[in-house]
Amino acid sequence: MHAQIVLFDGFDPLDVVAPYEVLHAGGTASAGAVTVELVSAEGPREVVSGTGGLALRATAALDPDRPGLVLVPGASGRIGEADEPEHTADPGTADAPVPVLLGRTLNTALPGLLARAVDNPRTTVATVCGGSLVLAMAGLLEGRRATTHHLGLDLLDATGVHAVRARVVDDGDLVSGAGVTSGLDLALYLLEREVGPQIAHAVEELFAHERRGTVWRSDGPAPAAF
Repeated sequence: MHAQIVLFDGFDPLDVVAPYEVLHAGGTASAGAVTVELVSAEGPREVVSGTGGLALRATAALDPDRPGLVLVPGASGRIGEADEPEHTADPGTADAPVPVLLGRTLNTALPGLLARAVDNPRTTVATVCGGSLVLAMAGLLEGRRATTHHLGLDLLDATGVHAVRARVVDDGDLVSGAGVTSGLDLALYLLEREVGPQIAHAVEELFAHERRGTVWRSDGPAPAAF
């Protein structure tokens, strides 16, 4: 499985680094069955996060036609409203509200590339935190089941997504994680699903991290009202 983790201006570093380390370790534990790289819509470049100007380097352009996994992180910045005026923050700086940073992705080539990834039957699209909002605001998740940071669940619902209050939600070729640290659980679950539980367990032990919560899936009967 090849994983492409997407960087965009204002991304949250932990949304990227946690899954990257888990998947990279999974590749080592599986003798190369998993590979991972950092990509951007624009190709190789330094991409500045929303946390203190920390930058990571994308080494390639996002290829939506490549089979495997495309993972979209959320953004890091001030807690604010989506309709807050743009003049309150300089482009690319951490003082922008998170919804504004996420919304700026709609003015790049990223939504078009993600649309192709969503339509690719050989690709699983995964998101961490506000990453699901990037796809939702681009109109790519209508009618799907997904989660995001608890502060963004109403916005997810408003875009026609069935928001689920769970740490990890598996909706087939769409797998989403909730808050920032859920990137660890999401990546470990993807290792288990795509490579096997022994590999996932080995990486979990290596990182001394015990996964939290039940992964929501549409399997089985729906619960009765309490």
